[in-house]
Amino acid sequence: MLLEFNRYPNNPLIEAHHLPFPAHSVFNPGAVLLPDGKTALLLRVEDHRGLSAIYLARSADGRTDWTFDPSPMLAPDPDDIHCEWGFEDARVSFVAELDRYVITCTAYGGTGPSVYLTTTKDFHTFDRGNVVLTPEDKNAAVFPRRVNGEWLLLHRPAVASINSMDIWMSRSNDDMESWRQPEQVLHTRGAGWWDAARIGIGPPPIETPEGWLQIYHGVRVTMAGPIYRVGAALLDLDEPHIVRARLDRHLLSPSEQYERVGDVANVVFPAGAIQRGSQLDLYYGAADTSVCVASIDTDELLGELLGR
Repeated sequence: MLLEFNRYPNNPLIEAHHLPFPAHSVFNPGAVLLPDGKTALLLRVEDHRGLSAIYLARSADGRTDWTFDPSPMLAPDPDDIHCEWGFEDARVSFVAELDRYVITCTAYGGTGPSVYLTTTKDFHTFDRGNVVLTPEDKNAAVFPRRVNGEWLLLHRPAVASINSMDIWMSRSNDDMESWRQPEQVLHTRGAGWWDAARIGIGPPPIETPEGWLQIYHGVRVTMAGPIYRVGAALLDLDEPHIVRARLDRHLLSPSEQYERVGDVANVVFPAGAIQRGSQLDLYYGAADTSVCVASIDTDELLGELLGR
């Protein structure tokens, strides 16, 4: 049998009707393991206006009995042109050197999508956030530690000169606010491929002895519309702009009703992951309507990437 992500049988985990406040939809969750062992999800919640905010949910087992903070972590600001329409698709990394969680997400406003970054120790109070990469840019996450003395950020800038919808990497020496010119890391493939039209990172890079495991989404455009699927690549541990390996095939594709039918059909969109022993839990949005989880054995995935 082909190795693939195995869906939790009681998906979806979270839908709009589970929230303790009115909402149109909930999807594309960042994920992190808290010090008390609970799983925290940074949910994108779209209201009935069509604007999105980021809310925090917690669960003891990462599957059931979710509790929800009543107020958003990040909400639309009508006085800020960068985020007047809200915040989307958060990723979160715990950075031990800072003893803080670094949160990146897409700020959306009249100027277009941009990369927004903030930090927190406890998800109750937050450092002043900033737009760190201007429009158009999105799908960003910070590596959980410095590499060769530098902070690294994966993201997807719109590079008009080459019509790029690829994954790039930028570097910062100190402040995570000033990022240098990006370097291309992963590119889309030819028109027949499952990741031909555009790609973007899923959760932040996951450090393994073999390299940085990068789960990503890829899009193929068909006559019936785009299809979002999930794939994997392995970046070099010391030089992460170098791709050691990349699977040809996808590991998760929309096949269930809740993935095929929703606000945007045929979408599995990964944004968070938690390692539990040898099991990697991938949290993803389904059809821009609900939150789901699927799992894979990390050792087996690394073995396939490396041809073992």
